[in-house]
Amino acid sequence: MKKIIITSNAPSPVGPYNQATVANGILYASGQIAINPATGDLVLDSIEAETKQVMENLKAVLDKAGSSFEQVLKCTIFLSDMGNYGKVNEVYARYFDEETAPARECVEVANLPKYVNVEISLLAVVEE
Repeated sequence: MKKIIITSNAPSPVGPYNQATVANGILYASGQIAINPATGDLVLDSIEAETKQVMENLKAVLDKAGSSFEQVLKCTIFLSDMGNYGKVNEVYARYFDEETAPARECVEVANLPKYVNVEISLLAVVEE
């Protein structure tokens, strides 16, 4: 059975998708970009601020689903410029314990929604 996850603490979807779904104990979180859910504005002050907002949006989805960063199995990071890898990685690392960090890939892409610099999606375990 599929369960839809929606929280006002993360940006509302802008198309025919949900913030996340849960099936068979796995959370499938849609990619998050740096939209401040309180204002609807993009946070683009710096790549670090942008990444922090993305991670906070993901945290809100995890919280709503009853999961946490400790339960994340895999992340996918999309960057508009691989030159930002180090700065994104520095912020990303604050949300995970290095010894139990999830699997991950990081790829550079031509464009991202709203022409942001970073988007991250994840899979996590959810206690049902």
